[in-house]
Amino acid sequence: MPGLVNGHTHTSMTLFRGMVDDLDLMTWLNQYVFPLEGQFVDPEFVRIGTELACLEMIRGGTTTFVDMYFYPDVIADVTERCGLRAVVGAPMIDYPSPGFKGWEDSFAAGRAFVSARQGKHERITPAFAPHAPYTVVPEHLEQVLAAAKELNAPISMHLAEAPAETKMIRENYGTTPVAHVEELGMLDHTLIAAHMVQPTKAEIRMLPGHPVGAIHNPTSNLKLAAGIAPVPEMLAAGAKVGLGTDGAASNNDLDLWEEMRLAALLHKARLSDPTVMPAISALRMATSGGAAAIGMGESVGKLAPGMRADMIQVSLENTRLVPLYNVISHLVYAVKSDDVVTTVVSGKVLMENGRVLSLDAGKVRAAARQKAVEIAKAIAAGEKDRSSSE
Repeated sequence: MPGLVNGHTHTSMTLFRGMVDDLDLMTWLNQYVFPLEGQFVDPEFVRIGTELACLEMIRGGTTTFVDMYFYPDVIADVTERCGLRAVVGAPMIDYPSPGFKGWEDSFAAGRAFVSARQGKHERITPAFAPHAPYTVVPEHLEQVLAAAKELNAPISMHLAEAPAETKMIRENYGTTPVAHVEELGMLDHTLIAAHMVQPTKAEIRMLPGHPVGAIHNPTSNLKLAAGIAPVPEMLAAGAKVGLGTDGAASNNDLDLWEEMRLAALLHKARLSDPTVMPAISALRMATSGGAAAIGMGESVGKLAPGMRADMIQVSLENTRLVPLYNVISHLVYAVKSDDVVTTVVSGKVLMENGRVLSLDAGKVRAAARQKAVEIAKAIAAGEKDRSSSE
């Protein structure tokens, strides 16, 4: 079958897996994630975290992912080496962040990254990745749009992610997040819109007329209590919708099979209708529909002449997959990530018989464990210093 498409993630955040759980989005982000990133994120952190993420995705049958994280050159290099396909977004935000003092240097670095990487590697698509409309002011989003048009590069951004974002946009600009970026012209350019939990009915009807892909992240949105995206409504309107895991700090894994199953079940309960989101719809969101949502519908997501040779093999030998009446039902409701036995990208075998060939799994896991020990020690030392000063 076609490889899976992860439309939104932050690969390096595998190193923050399980560190901060059970909080709302803004508390999680502002009080924990941003400070952790400021303290620990550097090129080595990103390399180790991205290798760990790539190992997990190859093992689970993801062949294409859309990333948004710091030091995108490092992410692109790791992705090239491990053999996966990716849209690598250069992060931009108005505040100090790892490697940057604020907007000016993060935007300049992002523009340089996109310009230098464009067309250099078949499997790497550089993109602009302004964080969100509540962390990037309108003038700066307009800068991003102008640069993206000039360089013909996609934009990836969190959009309409949670009630707190909608509240902030209403207070600051008197409108909604989607309407806000539409007024800036961002919906007229290739936009990978992560989450899209809170579009209005009018905005849902508007989406099909624009080159916008909405990325549904059910696990992350549930865990952070951000809400449930109106996916059946968007699909019914003709919008492009894909699936994403978000980062492992808010998921806590990069398993698209879980997202597929959850997406198929979640909306049945939300709408009290077991006929919405049939298995085939969830499967499309993880393959061909997801590819279309990230602007790659003409090259990946299907097994057909002229498409890139991105494919996986799924073993149906496990006891929970016996008997077999409907393969699509099994793929969505019963298959797990460890049922994937072969992963191929651009015709190159990255995993065979369940063994990843393009990365040394033992070394990758050992490096991640060692980095986690260093992080834990630094956090413990900081807590000790604070308690002694009090």
